[in-house]
Amino acid sequence: MARPSGLFAAAIAAQRGHLFPWVPVCLACGIGLYFALVIEPGQAMLWMMLGLGLCALIFGALARSPTPDGVRAPVIAAGLVALGFGLAGARSHNVAGPLVDFRYYGPVEGRVVDIDRSASDAVRLTLDRVVLAPMAPDETPTRVRVSLHGDQGFAAAAPGATVILTGHLGPPGGAVEPGGFDFRRHGWFLQLGAVGYTRTPVLLLAPPAEGQRIFKARMWLSERMRAVLPGETGAFAAAVTTGDRSAMGQATLQDLRDTNLAHLLAISGLHMGLLAGFVFGVLRLGLVALPWTRHRAPIKRIAALGALAAATGYLALSGGNVATERAYVMAAVALLAVVCDRRALSLRSVALAALIVLILRPEALTGPGFQMSFAATTALVATFEQVSRFNTRRERPLPRWMAPVLSLLVSSAVAGLATAPIGMAHFNTIAQFGLIANLVSVPVMGLVVVPAAVASALLMPLGLDWMALYVMGMGLDWILWVARSIASWDAAVRPVVTPGFWVLPLIALGGLMLCLLRGTARLSGALPLMLAAGLWSSADRPHVLIADDGGLVGILGPNGRALSRGSGGGFVADVWLENDGDLAGQEASALRWSGPIEGRIARQALGSVEFVHLQGKRAVEAFGRCAPGQIVVQSDGDPVPGDCQLFHPETLKQTGSVAVWLAEDGIRVVTDRQRTGLRLWHGARPDDATGLVAWLSTSESSPPADPER
Repeated sequence: MARPSGLFAAAIAAQRGHLFPWVPVCLACGIGLYFALVIEPGQAMLWMMLGLGLCALIFGALARSPTPDGVRAPVIAAGLVALGFGLAGARSHNVAGPLVDFRYYGPVEGRVVDIDRSASDAVRLTLDRVVLAPMAPDETPTRVRVSLHGDQGFAAAAPGATVILTGHLGPPGGAVEPGGFDFRRHGWFLQLGAVGYTRTPVLLLAPPAEGQRIFKARMWLSERMRAVLPGETGAFAAAVTTGDRSAMGQATLQDLRDTNLAHLLAISGLHMGLLAGFVFGVLRLGLVALPWTRHRAPIKRIAALGALAAATGYLALSGGNVATERAYVMAAVALLAVVCDRRALSLRSVALAALIVLILRPEALTGPGFQMSFAATTALVATFEQVSRFNTRRERPLPRWMAPVLSLLVSSAVAGLATAPIGMAHFNTIAQFGLIANLVSVPVMGLVVVPAAVASALLMPLGLDWMALYVMGMGLDWILWVARSIASWDAAVRPVVTPGFWVLPLIALGGLMLCLLRGTARLSGALPLMLAAGLWSSADRPHVLIADDGGLVGILGPNGRALSRGSGGGFVADVWLENDGDLAGQEASALRWSGPIEGRIARQALGSVEFVHLQGKRAVEAFGRCAPGQIVVQSDGDPVPGDCQLFHPETLKQTGSVAVWLAEDGIRVVTDRQRTGLRLWHGARPDDATGLVAWLSTSESSPPADPER
């Protein structure tokens, strides 16, 4: 009987020559481990992990026979995991900046470095070189983001301009429920030390100075396209060429999401591939048409270099988000492979692109953009490798006219299947007619929109770009019409309950095993996928959710989650309902509240516990004392006296949002702080144990004590 070590070595040997795609996977495991910690590791540990990782990689590179693969491969894998852990920690420290930990109201001065639009459809400015009147420079955030409400003079919000405004600022918010999306971590890597809003006009303090040429060029091109193509068409054109979505309406964005066409907005592999392919084809045909270059010049290599230059310019104009960086690296690897007479597209090139992105921006691993982008690309490359082998083995290959049709069908289906679980987990919806929408929209993007965009860039110096933009607008109008039409169909969108923590990692593991392993071993990938499906189907939602400011309470009942108020806290309410897989809005959910509502005091019993929500100081004064068996949540005022379990704003400031489960043996309370722990983006200091003992003493079985009682 073979020993387990021998079986493992044989399994590794069977994959020889196909192990490189697992390099970014191991690196990602280390990055994921760093982000999963609830205690910030010290800098000594980070240096140790980096050192161990480098030593393991050096050993793996230098080790030769008789070192067996069963030893060498695990050592390299462990080294990559350690290296990923250290890289993520180094990146977290590298972007560190001051955080505002209080509510600020007053003058805000800064330079405009980005313009976008919030979920509430308000224009937002991101400012650097920030000046806050009462704060010292070393305590001032590196960047702040401000939403503009009210009557604004947007002429002041020019790229690179220095502006001043009167704003309300506060720290980036945490997860709206324990275990949810942590905006504090997201904002940390964007170097956002404060977020807020203003209702007064933004004033121009100084006109744009030198610098930020790419940002200025992006916004100029965006304005040019919107001037030629009015309305949503121009906004769509600006989004797909420059990445500027600030002019797109929320209704249009929602239609694109509901039909699985939102990926056309993200400048990703589709756009980069179409652009590079179009430029490569035009240059190659043009050089072939010239008699001198036809026989004397390396036409294919010149076309590849020209396409690489076009892709580089597109990357610069697009703003360089994760999906665009991934697409550019993929396109660059493929084009450089053409220059070097190597195979242009393979799982190795996908792995190399993932490796580069993870090294430069480890935090990208946790975002849906990275996950969906690489899931689609890996699945497509793996599928078409199998299709090409199948077609090669056939005595009579498929007719040429069928190739583009089958490629479109297969690519749309494979990309949709690969990204659907990730999109469902992050956005809690599935577009049931997304395949139809993509089949009738993606060809228009490739055959009309992208060529017209390239033509407009070439004609722009002559002032004739309007002709190409008109053609581009017709293609975009078709896509928008498809999105609006299909989104209006019955059951176009189906809600999905948010999965547990382990579901996405298991889906990723199963998908990677199916795509990367060779032989019958790849079939083992079905096991993690089945386990993930089982865990997802049994997802356990909290019986009660409490917002981190005490402004909203949601209680899960037989008809769905009942909310304690029908307005206010709309973002929190929407996220809770989406995570429940509930399409009802806040007003409809508030009608589910079955308990008495007296003024701004809402009560509802759940089992043997009565939940009471006190909204405002007057509600606190009218309520009086609380009693045992009550859980009281108040949004303002002094803590109510009594022997109940109280969630006061000062308590919630420390705990974050709260989830409560009821069981036969009592209640289980889980706070956002217990799930996320003490990390840099929560204000933890590296190598400082302050607050660590307090955090370790908290238990999921009971909430932390109120500091004011």
